[in-house]
Amino acid sequence: MRSTVRIDDNLMEALRARSEEEGLSMTRMLNRLLRSGLAAETAAARRPRFRQVTARMGRAQVGLDKALSLASALEDEEIVRKLSVRK
Repeated sequence: MRSTVRIDDNLMEALRARSEEEGLSMTRMLNRLLRSGLAAETAAARRPRFRQVTARMGRAQVGLDKALSLASALEDEEIVRKLSVRK
């Protein structure tokens, strides 16, 4: 069957280069690429959709507006602990 298709210039150059590289006519190369693209598309449609399982972490134990000061205090405690272990 014949059909007229508009192909971007850069795609046409890549198609021409690939067909010359593999020693095939441009028609055969185009048909091969279309078949593989359509097969990949249908294979992707058969894959189950990814669903992320989530879990509740409960209520915050510390006011979130003071998270930076809490992080700083925890860091300071860890530094003091490391220094006391060295002695």
